[in-house]
Amino acid sequence: MEPIQDQGMADTTSTGANLEAAFGGESMANRQYLFFADVAHALGHNELSKLFRETAAQETEHAFAHFRLLHPELTIADPASLSEEQKQAILARCLELAIEGETYEYTTMYPDFAAQARQDRDSGAEAEFDEQTAESKEHAGIFRRAARNFGLLTPIEHHHADRYTAALQGLQGGGEAGLAAEPVAGLWICKVCSMIYDPKDGDPDSGIAPGTPFEDIPEDWVCTICGARKSSFVPYRPVDLKAA
Repeated sequence: MEPIQDQGMADTTSTGANLEAAFGGESMANRQYLFFADVAHALGHNELSKLFRETAAQETEHAFAHFRLLHPELTIADPASLSEEQKQAILARCLELAIEGETYEYTTMYPDFAAQARQDRDSGAEAEFDEQTAESKEHAGIFRRAARNFGLLTPIEHHHADRYTAALQGLQGGGEAGLAAEPVAGLWICKVCSMIYDPKDGDPDSGIAPGTPFEDIPEDWVCTICGARKSSFVPYRPVDLKAA
């Protein structure tokens, strides 16, 4: 997600920029340590896994401390003292920031990353691939998978942004946010990571040709993004805002 900036301090002062960088660093450390914890657990090192998880929790607190300084308008000292209007304003601000981040991801970040990955694949690494060197094969494969994954993440972030937008509109009295009653024909979504399977694209890297209906995918196929089983997918229903 794009680093979230406060419209005042973070944009105009070095300290604000440093707080933003610190928030990003602590947040990344949290996710890295949780990943390391899973690795350690899988290898039977439960005490090391516990250490990684404990440290990850501490990094979360560090990140929250930085974020509170970046966004004092979201710091709540006494919830009971807030009016309903104040509570709604705070929740609306949270949703606005979430929408900004998700929109940046699906309109700019992942499309740009995908384009760069394709460019990298088609340049030096692809030329080396033609020479059949082991290194070039590895690089080309990585770039190809990166381009594929970035492309898959774009509709995911779009879906997230749509859900946040509907939630914000619902919060502001525009209706009740939910999902459409009828699914979109042919599309299936992963319940774990929100990856959307589109039969027109298929999943060539996994041997699923374009044009393959989801129902015809082998049962041992897994989600390209998170590795969840095929049974973790459900028919995709777009965001819907029902009238109040």
